[in-house]
Amino acid sequence: MSQSLDRALTLVTSLAREPKTLDQLAQEVGVHKSTVLRLLRTLESHHFVHREGPRHYRLGSALFDLANKALEQRDVRRGAEPALAALNERTGHTVHLASFEDGEAVYIDKFEGRHPVRMYSRVGKRAPLHCTAVGKVLVSALPTARREELARSIAYPRLTANTIGDAESYLGELGRVADRGYAVDDAEHEDFIHCIAAPVRGAGGEVLAAASLSVPRVLLDIDGLLALVPDLLAAAEEASIQCGWSKKEQGGISR
Repeated sequence: MSQSLDRALTLVTSLAREPKTLDQLAQEVGVHKSTVLRLLRTLESHHFVHREGPRHYRLGSALFDLANKALEQRDVRRGAEPALAALNERTGHTVHLASFEDGEAVYIDKFEGRHPVRMYSRVGKRAPLHCTAVGKVLVSALPTARREELARSIAYPRLTANTIGDAESYLGELGRVADRGYAVDDAEHEDFIHCIAAPVRGAGGEVLAAASLSVPRVLLDIDGLLALVPDLLAAAEEASIQCGWSKKEQGGISR
């Protein structure tokens, strides 16, 4: 690996958390300030970094442009957008689209709900696999051996009283998700929000992403949430069709 490239990426990652001074960045990378300054000047010339006043640096506009282009290149995001936007409009609740990348669930699209209660989520944020509905859908779609390997590698941090706490319980839950065609997060990730999620499939029937509907518990109890499952499944099916899936495919979306 190129040492200069590694350092430059470390600088960008550090600035993604908050603006920092040259001294802070040099300490974080562990090299002299002159070396960091040369890297920052190169990044600044390409608009990956922006100098803010005489001391601080923050992320530059080029990163936002690249992020948007990366998202636009995801066929599943483009294909699913109309169906998920319609689900959001029809229900008024927050809709997410998440994909499985490098052993993690990543939100790749979000349609904000109309109610004042907000989820701590954003496009690009990673979601826990063991306590989110999108995570359960994505892992349940993996081959059995990979699913079990991944389940046994998770640390199972307990985020609420309802969070799944061990591999056996998680594997049992994944089996139920695969059987019924949707997943439930019963206030397992955030204690004031619960969610349902369903798979979005591609031309070969493979799961490309998971679409979810997130609702504050103060607005709907668990029975009210589950009453929205048909709406979610219909939206996920329409999104899948737009992504090339056919109802004739084996392993289609369960009803």
